[in-house]
Amino acid sequence: MPAAIETNKLTKSYKTKNRGTTNVVNNLDLHVEEGEIFGFLGPNGAGKTTTIKMLLNVITPTSGEAQILGKDVDDIEVHRLLSYLPEKPYYYEHMTGMEILKFYASLFGINDNEKCMRLLEKVNLAGDMNKTINQYSKGMQQRIGLAQSLLNDPKLLFLDEPTGGLDPIAHIEIRDLILQFRDEGKTVFISSHELSDVERICDRVAIINKGTIEKQGKLEDLLAGGRVEITADGVPQNVSDSIKLTDTIVSFKDGRIIVDMPDSADTNSVIDSIRTGKGTISSIIPRRKRLEDLFIETVRDANQVIKDKEDAK
Repeated sequence: MPAAIETNKLTKSYKTKNRGTTNVVNNLDLHVEEGEIFGFLGPNGAGKTTTIKMLLNVITPTSGEAQILGKDVDDIEVHRLLSYLPEKPYYYEHMTGMEILKFYASLFGINDNEKCMRLLEKVNLAGDMNKTINQYSKGMQQRIGLAQSLLNDPKLLFLDEPTGGLDPIAHIEIRDLILQFRDEGKTVFISSHELSDVERICDRVAIINKGTIEKQGKLEDLLAGGRVEITADGVPQNVSDSIKLTDTIVSFKDGRIIVDMPDSADTNSVIDSIRTGKGTISSIIPRRKRLEDLFIETVRDANQVIKDKEDAK
């Protein structure tokens, strides 16, 4: 079975004012399996939107290759199997929810009112189908957008910030719908800053920074290796000074010590040191690494490498 998305050294360059060039996307190797929810993450200006536009064949890459569902991205047939919901879709606000679906269905040559009705029911908007779009909340507008994106029965959906700016209830509704898409065998490619949502629903992720993929893989693998927080009271200063482990943060004040350390480090040695110093341990709390931690760490380290290279010139 071909991958849903496969790129090989995909690059997009633009000319700069000084007649040079800059790579907005640089040698991108991306792999997305069919039937998974894939999170595409990165800070503003990292190249996420440019990548999506190349995959949708809206813009042409400077070099490299990209395939969708085993076909080149410029193959017109593959576009019948795709759907794209932008971060801020434009709708004619005077049209009702049903009219919107009928309008977009007509662009696909679809004349099926029952299908439009089924999609409205699917996104829980059947009771609001006669309201105009300007009467819809942001969450309702996202749901009508998802319904519209399903009109052509796509195998692959591109969703740009699908939960951005939504209230907690709308967040849950949209997340549940995306999970339902995966259960139906669809592949979902999500570009998002909502890292907590991505962590809840995505199978795999890639982190892009300044046009380069810095991390890519299964979430469970990328988030392996959490941390442990040890808190104790009545600890002498010399015990605090003696704890010098790699990637460990020690906070000490008035006999209270808090040790934040990798779960792979020697926690027993820290516990023994505290007890030998007559300290009383009040808590040992294991913490799983969060996607937010991984994201910040990855972007920070990548930017530091870039800065070091620039300083060395």
